[in-house]
Amino acid sequence: MNPPRIHPTAAAIKPAEFSRRILLAVSGLTPQIVTETLYALAADEFAPFVPTEVHLITSAEGARRAELSLLSDDLGWFHKLCADYHLPGVRFDRSHIHVMRDAHGQPMNDIRSPADNRAAADFITAQVRAITADADCALHASIAGGRKTMGFYLGYALSLFGRPQDRLSHVLVSEPFESSYDFFYPTPYSRVLQTRDGQLADTAMAQVTLAEIPFVSLRHGLPTNLLAGVASFNDTVAAARAALAPAQLTIDMARQRILAGGREIALPPAELALLAVFARERLAGNEPLAAPTKGVPDPAWAKRYLREYRRVTGSLGDIEATERALKSGMDGEYFSARKSKLEKRLKTALGPAAEAYRIHDGGARPRRYGLTLKPDAVRFVADVAFKEGN
Repeated sequence: MNPPRIHPTAAAIKPAEFSRRILLAVSGLTPQIVTETLYALAADEFAPFVPTEVHLITSAEGARRAELSLLSDDLGWFHKLCADYHLPGVRFDRSHIHVMRDAHGQPMNDIRSPADNRAAADFITAQVRAITADADCALHASIAGGRKTMGFYLGYALSLFGRPQDRLSHVLVSEPFESSYDFFYPTPYSRVLQTRDGQLADTAMAQVTLAEIPFVSLRHGLPTNLLAGVASFNDTVAAARAALAPAQLTIDMARQRILAGGREIALPPAELALLAVFARERLAGNEPLAAPTKGVPDPAWAKRYLREYRRVTGSLGDIEATERALKSGMDGEYFSARKSKLEKRLKTALGPAAEAYRIHDGGARPRRYGLTLKPDAVRFVADVAFKEGN
């Protein structure tokens, strides 16, 4: 076996040591990308990676070709590869061939229109999101097959959701085998085929090289609900962009919503009132505030908090219960409970990007609390044209 060479990565994490190892590829009318990549991964002399599963994203016609050439009894090149190179336990069958769906949910034959592009992006993104949700899985994604847009979306999806154990690559096949529909991998025995230009070539002499492609992972900046949900490709990209953009906080008291990290977030009056207290302090350029003491009601804190609470609920709001609770003042337990709930909602909506909108304690004693946003990044509006709520 003539193994391909690939430079070792600097990452300490070893994908081959994960219990679940997936090869995910995209293809159009050349399903041999599966066997070529599988061969290259298993034959890597520096870090061999034998998948436990192979998954293929393709078109309706691509799926038909993959089944006939890779899995059929007559050809079955996937099974031949596993037998030739003793690769037991690699699961790949018809259920692992995923046909892209168009905007109407029908099998897609090709990517021809903007609607097809959006549907393909969403489909590929969903596959990558689902695989990377498994912490015990290492994903190797190959962008070598299919239309260029398919490879782009797969690579971009891995940037959005990829983890340290995941890898991205492109497989390169030596001439004249690259242009041959009858070539599937370098065989450990002589097999002569005819190339497109009429040449005869022995597949035992073929060279297959795996080129690993570094990628920057943006996963840490995505909100939790996008990592676990079914957001579209465009929405996921927008969330990543917002997480990387300078923090901006807009507070709409009347609608009980804020705009933070590019996302509209509904907040209950109790949490919104606390955030509004610190937002006004930041706008005024005041020093951070000391929190009320545990078990000691603080009338000044109750006054500033109730003032914002009334602004949130309006003149018709029922705040008697809150006023009774704070009749003697706000103590440290009440403050901490509101602050904790606020931070939980922000974290759920924004993920790590919520850090910019947290009420920070200064990191040293005595604790003094405030927003770290720049004053010009905070604003209140009575009526703002927010986008549709999330």
